[in-house]
Amino acid sequence: MSSRTRLAAAFMILSLSGAHAETVTHYPVEGVLASGAIVGGGPAFSGAVMAGNTLYVSGMTDSDPKTGAISPDPKAAATIVLSKIKGQIEHAGLSMDDLVWVQIFAADLKDYAAFNQVYRTYFKRELPARAFLGAANLLGQAHFEIMGVAIRR
Repeated sequence: MSSRTRLAAAFMILSLSGAHAETVTHYPVEGVLASGAIVGGGPAFSGAVMAGNTLYVSGMTDSDPKTGAISPDPKAAATIVLSKIKGQIEHAGLSMDDLVWVQIFAADLKDYAAFNQVYRTYFKRELPARAFLGAANLLGQAHFEIMGVAIRR
């Protein structure tokens, strides 16, 4: 048996034995309008998934959770989407300061400064690594969509 085959067999045995098994917990989407749900009962994704100590937060947009409306003001839109992200993270028992990576999609890159004014207020410690990307069209004509990864400290 080659060393490559032995290594593959060892990994298979470890995976079957559960030696590297981590607890995985799925969290529902927080603050999403029922009227905005996909036919069949709710969004077609989890709001966040905790695998071990790592939380993967699904993309959230700035649609108002009460009305579904999109504010014309980018600062108000940033507040809405960041509050939704914060709610998802806190539902899993973590805080915004546990975020280690954030990806932000913006319908208009001119909103960069306005977004950052609001964004900084959501953190008490170091800021996470981040990307701020332009996107021509976001769901529901949103200004922003944010997704991220948090690790329990």
